[in-house]
Amino acid sequence: MPTTPRARARAQTMQDIVRIGREHLATDGAAALSLRAVARDLGVVSSAVYRYVRSRDELLTLLVIDGYNALGDAVDAALADAPDQPREQLLVLARAVRAWARAEPARYGLLFGTPVPGYDAPADQTVVPGTRVIVAMQAIFARAYERGLLTAPDPLPEISAALSGSFAVLRREFGHDIPDWLLVRGVTLWIALFGLVSGDVFDMYGADTFADRDELFELQVAAQLDMLGFRG
Repeated sequence: MPTTPRARARAQTMQDIVRIGREHLATDGAAALSLRAVARDLGVVSSAVYRYVRSRDELLTLLVIDGYNALGDAVDAALADAPDQPREQLLVLARAVRAWARAEPARYGLLFGTPVPGYDAPADQTVVPGTRVIVAMQAIFARAYERGLLTAPDPLPEISAALSGSFAVLRREFGHDIPDWLLVRGVTLWIALFGLVSGDVFDMYGADTFADRDELFELQVAAQLDMLGFRG
C-alpha cells in the first residue's frame, strides 16, 4: 500500500483513470478509447494524464489487467464457497465466468472478443492475471485426478513427442502431475467454456433461438464435464 501522501494521491489518480477508462470502454468501445477524453472526465488537461499513462495502448493494458483480475476475483470468490467436490467446483467456476461476462460485456469483449486494431497486449504484464482462471481449473483437474474421479480414455490417445513436450512444460508451470490425456481434455474444456460464454454474451445464437439459455448453458457445461471423464 502507498505510504506517503504523494504515493497515495498517485495511486488514487491511477484508480480514477482505470475507472474512467472502463466507463469509456462500455460506452465507446476499445478501439475508440482516448486519453484526451479520459483527461476531460478526470478534470485535467490532457498533458497531465500522460504523466500517469503514456499512450492509449498503455491504458488498454491497464484495462486488460484490471479485467482479468476482476474475472479472477469473481471466480475465486465463487470457489471459496463451493463444496469440496471437483465436479461441482468446475460447475461453480463456469457459472462464475458466465455471470461476470454477462454483467461486464464490454470488459469481457476486451479480453475475449475481437482484437483491438494495432494493439498487442504485453505478455510480461498480462499473462499472470490472464491465466488466473486457467490456473484454478488446472488445480481442480489435478484434485479430481488424484482422487480417482476421472475415467481415462481407452485406448489412450496417441500424442506426438512434440506435443507431449508442450504438456510437460505446462506440468512444470502449473505444478500438477496430471497425464497428457487429461491435459488434452482440460484444454478442450477451457476453450469450450469461453466459447460457450462468448456465444451467449455476443448473442451468437439469435435472440429467440432457445427458450432458456440458462438451462442450455448448464447442459452444455455438464456435457463438457462428462467429456473430461467424471464417472457417473
